[in-house]
Amino acid sequence: MRVLLVEDDALLADALRIALSEAAHQVDVVADGELADQALRDVNYDLMVLDIGLPKMNGRDVLRRLRQRHAGTPVLVLSALERIEDRVDLLNLGADDFLQKPFHLGELDARVKALLRRAHRHANNELELGRIKLDIDGRRCFVDQVAMDLTAREFAVVELLLLRAGRVVTRSQILDLLYGWEDSQATNTVEVLIYRLRKKLDFSGWHLKTIRGMGYLLEAYRG
Repeated sequence: MRVLLVEDDALLADALRIALSEAAHQVDVVADGELADQALRDVNYDLMVLDIGLPKMNGRDVLRRLRQRHAGTPVLVLSALERIEDRVDLLNLGADDFLQKPFHLGELDARVKALLRRAHRHANNELELGRIKLDIDGRRCFVDQVAMDLTAREFAVVELLLLRAGRVVTRSQILDLLYGWEDSQATNTVEVLIYRLRKKLDFSGWHLKTIRGMGYLLEAYRG
């Protein structure tokens, strides 16, 4: 999943980036509200982790502008605010959850997972499509209960395809998933990944079809 982390404390931002990356998320980090607002306009994020006390534009205004654009991006707010009235205000502005500083990284991980499950409407940490099953927490993929040998990037693409089952996944969506802003993007990365996944999914009952000019679609083999 691609996550936007908005935090102006450099040490905390680095610790949160590492924790989110270790949970197999692609993380973009910005340190002020204006950059966050622009990033949300440019990229379709799966989740935003948002500090409230930000320079240039505070977190409340970032959240307000996001919801005014009718964007459904889940938002986990981080703040040292203690008053219940402040939390109610943030939830009314459109926050999905609130985590009071200081917090344990394990609780952050649990809340992020809960928000992503809710956003994609699956109650547990598994995704299934026919004979394919994904264990999201364990980062494992099974076909008929037999584990597949997938790299981290291959798993991320399979997860994206299953979350958008029945819909075309574009090349740019895959690139957004795989790379942060600081990463260089090899021109043939997506094509190489798709080629490898086609071979690995060959006996799953599903075919990874190229929709010319649009992207890729998982479709059932027709006998």
